[in-house]
Amino acid sequence: MKLSLAILFLASALAFAKGNRTEDLSPDNVIVNGYPAYEGKAPYIVGLFLFTDGSNSAAVGAGSVISHNWVLTAAHCLTTDSVDIHYGSNRGWNGLYKHHVRKENFIRHPGFGNSAGHDIGLIRTPYVEYTNVVNRIPLPKFGQKGERFVNWWTVLCGWGGMANGNLADWLQCMDVQIISNDECARSYGSVASTDMCTRLSDGKSACGGDSGGPLVTHDNPTQVGVITFASGNCKSGPSGYTRVTDHLDWIREKSGVAYY
Repeated sequence: MKLSLAILFLASALAFAKGNRTEDLSPDNVIVNGYPAYEGKAPYIVGLFLFTDGSNSAAVGAGSVISHNWVLTAAHCLTTDSVDIHYGSNRGWNGLYKHHVRKENFIRHPGFGNSAGHDIGLIRTPYVEYTNVVNRIPLPKFGQKGERFVNWWTVLCGWGGMANGNLADWLQCMDVQIISNDECARSYGSVASTDMCTRLSDGKSACGGDSGGPLVTHDNPTQVGVITFASGNCKSGPSGYTRVTDHLDWIREKSGVAYY
């Protein structure tokens, strides 16, 4: 069963709001057989703490720095009123510094909510200086629009749900392989052409709270996916992403970020 991380995302948010966090990095508790990241492994990733006006709870997610003024994430992470963006630390939603951004700076793809495969969004941010622990991740070049990246090895990092049911306090990473949409559809029935999946291997999977995080190639690190869905229990099917190559024109139109 495929479950949108929009739902898992909210379930994890409730756990986080109640203080259900952990600093236990033992192998049994690392997110679906991932591993703790060393400081600076993924300087492009940011933790998102999302707020709804008038509510006492918050939601959590992730995103990626794609330029000095833009963060790429999932559209379903941008249905709240504001966000704290935490930069430059593996310590979850407690970065070296943060920016508070209101919804006027959220841009969701117009296809989100109307058709599958467009769960992608942008956040316009204050200017961010690049350092050894805060840096952008390049996007694919326009010449790679037709590349499906099948069989490519990638890394996915995040602070989402772990095997013990808690959210990670320290950044967890997984090395996963991209599969064809036909293989992914054997688990979920159908997969939009503008989505992509990574194979479930040794129990490795994204989970609630990982929403919006980047899928990055090992070779010539490039962001090719935005995490959006997983199996219902995060352990029995492929992880799913919005395909970045199919949204390069939209990203360029809204942010000016493009690679040729």
